[in-house]
Amino acid sequence: MSGSTTDPRLANARTAPKRGMKLSWADPVFRGIIWQALIVGLVVAVVWYLVSNTERNLLARHIATGLGFLGNTAGIPIAETLIPYDPAVNTWGRAVVEGILNTFKVAVVGIVLATVLGTIIGIGRLSKNWLVAKVTAFYVETLRDIPVLLQLLFWYEILQQLPKPAEFRGSTGVIFLTNRGLRLPMLEWQDAHSWALGACVLGLIGTLAWNRSANKKRDETGVKPAVWPAAVGLMIGLPVLIWAALGAPFTIDTPSLHGFNFTGGITVTPEYFALLLGLTLYTAAYIAEIVRSGIEAVPKGQWEAAAALGLHPMAVLRQVVLPQALRVIIPPMTSQFLNLTKNSSLAVAIGFQDIVSISGTMLNQTGQAIEGVGIIMAVFLSFSLSISLFMNWYNARIALVER
Repeated sequence: MSGSTTDPRLANARTAPKRGMKLSWADPVFRGIIWQALIVGLVVAVVWYLVSNTERNLLARHIATGLGFLGNTAGIPIAETLIPYDPAVNTWGRAVVEGILNTFKVAVVGIVLATVLGTIIGIGRLSKNWLVAKVTAFYVETLRDIPVLLQLLFWYEILQQLPKPAEFRGSTGVIFLTNRGLRLPMLEWQDAHSWALGACVLGLIGTLAWNRSANKKRDETGVKPAVWPAAVGLMIGLPVLIWAALGAPFTIDTPSLHGFNFTGGITVTPEYFALLLGLTLYTAAYIAEIVRSGIEAVPKGQWEAAAALGLHPMAVLRQVVLPQALRVIIPPMTSQFLNLTKNSSLAVAIGFQDIVSISGTMLNQTGQAIEGVGIIMAVFLSFSLSISLFMNWYNARIALVER
């Protein structure tokens, strides 16, 4: 017997031409197209009915539609603003921008603080120190079981019970925590500081470029040039030289008591402080569990191998374990970042004027309920998509690459 036999049916299957779609209900491809067309048509019909019915009802009640009202004068005061705002002059559009910036301020600062605190607590839960492990476990189990709204109200009431500014009369401090917020010293910003900050940003870009070049040289020669001298020179030395060349201005505006309140410095309002504190502590409890489970997902052999090389336990955690744990940590941590951003809408309960509060006032005064709710939805959708895109990009960057 010579050679191998080939099944004639397989040969015919390979040589037979591909069967095209038949206009018959018995053909699954044809059925699939028909069902998809019917579903799309049904969705379009429902949307058309809802939109047309809404327009008809609004016209019957003589309610104007559109975003033209954003050009009208707002007339509502906003206690905490990042850009200049005058309620007697500025429009609803400017007020909405203020609300977006306040929401952005809460989300960004809260994400950073919750990540740092949650990482520390998550590592603490794995500590061999009995007291540290139990205290961090108590923190996680307690704060996760209390609704975030109750925590916000709790911290806001605590801040309202703090001493009044007048009770600090005669005090020589520079930081004051009162029932009107946290008062901190502030650097008087001048043009020299702006130029120095710009030089620092350029220095960061140059440092990243030098680090990439150093990595390429390491791959070629096995020796990586030092990066820290370039980082110090570009990110610290260059900005300091520019700042000194422009006169080296350095004036601190410290708070001082005048009458019944402080003047000078910068104020963190109790509403913002309570909101940031509540969201940070609540979200950090969930992030701590994510970090703990991510670290425990790293095989124990990685710890033992790094320890066999003589590395300090903290060095093992920082250089060996955490980089591997990030691949497990990042996806669920993205969900917590999104939750913190969306939970910031609870600011309306304690009087912080974010996009929900300002848009709520706007729709009550203008009657543009659909547009107001639509603006809120669009803002949170934009924030959530931005966070998801960034975290997905970072997750893909640190993912294992098979070779």
